[in-house]
Amino acid sequence: MIDQPLKTVLVIDDEPMNIKVISGTLKDKYRVLVAKSGQQAFERLEQQRPDLILLDIMMPEMDGYEVCRTIKAAPATATIPIIFVTAMSEHVDEEKGFAAGAVDYITKPISPVIIQARIKNILDLMDAQQALTRQNQALEQTVAERTSELRLTQHVTIQALASLAETRDNETGNHIRRTQYYVKALAEHLASVGYYQDELTPTNIDLLFRSAPLHDIGKVGIPDNILLKPGKLTPEEFEIMKSHASLGAQALLSAQETVPELESSFLRYAREIAAYHHEKWDGSGYPYQLAGHDIPIAGRIMALADVYDALISERIYKPAFSHEKAKAILLEGKGRHFDPNITDAFMAIEETFVNIAQEFKD
Repeated sequence: MIDQPLKTVLVIDDEPMNIKVISGTLKDKYRVLVAKSGQQAFERLEQQRPDLILLDIMMPEMDGYEVCRTIKAAPATATIPIIFVTAMSEHVDEEKGFAAGAVDYITKPISPVIIQARIKNILDLMDAQQALTRQNQALEQTVAERTSELRLTQHVTIQALASLAETRDNETGNHIRRTQYYVKALAEHLASVGYYQDELTPTNIDLLFRSAPLHDIGKVGIPDNILLKPGKLTPEEFEIMKSHASLGAQALLSAQETVPELESSFLRYAREIAAYHHEKWDGSGYPYQLAGHDIPIAGRIMALADVYDALISERIYKPAFSHEKAKAILLEGKGRHFDPNITDAFMAIEETFVNIAQEFKD
């Protein structure tokens, strides 16, 4: 078996000690290039295109934000993923970093485990996206090839994205898998009794099932001190946490626009699930305060599945509730939090929910 060449990581930092620590952390798994200023980084990029860039913010002459914007503005380097690695830990600093074009933001002092996990998952995601482009070109040959290869590519992309989300959220466990099967069970029952049949076709139900794992993908944009806080969030922190719904939708919309031929496929459902699974039937949810049937069916189904699983799961701030207690809370939300038809569907198949929770328990 031929060994695959090492991926190349360019470290841009003006502090020799920071370069030494990061290079020492990565040298066994990656080929590490070094630049001590923005100008030196541009010279390195003219000679070789790295697979990923680690970029400090506080540097003389040209700060990291300007370096990032310059790299993203050049067609030859625009697609290189950039992670800020910096001591600047304020929320506004992170927002500015993402606005400049970064895909992630790590605060110093660095954790070797965290920086290696973030780099691996981002590079895996880039590989999946490149595979998606290559495979879509090949899929034009026959309809059969297109269907088969597209399904495989969708699976790879979902797994890469879901894996990226899991590295940020220490409470995920089997939540993704359980909610995926709850969504499928609810959709199949609704269709079987005559509700939403135009939307809940067998093909669309399969797309919902495969898209459901991406409902919390926006959490990759939430700062660690909020996402991983061992306790109840303050009102201000909760407002930031709520932004994961719109962040996820925006990320998936960007992916959809990159590959427009997937408009009617799983990316549409993934975007709707990410965007609308915290909306409420009475309009009191977030982020858009939609109400009733204005909320896409994917979001309405995911809302009940997500809340049920949160109720029966242990969290730092609460014990696991019994199925009966969770059921009582869902019934209280009928017509307020949840679509009444979907609540009735849950009641009709509650044993299926219990079995799914048992099969995929943490």
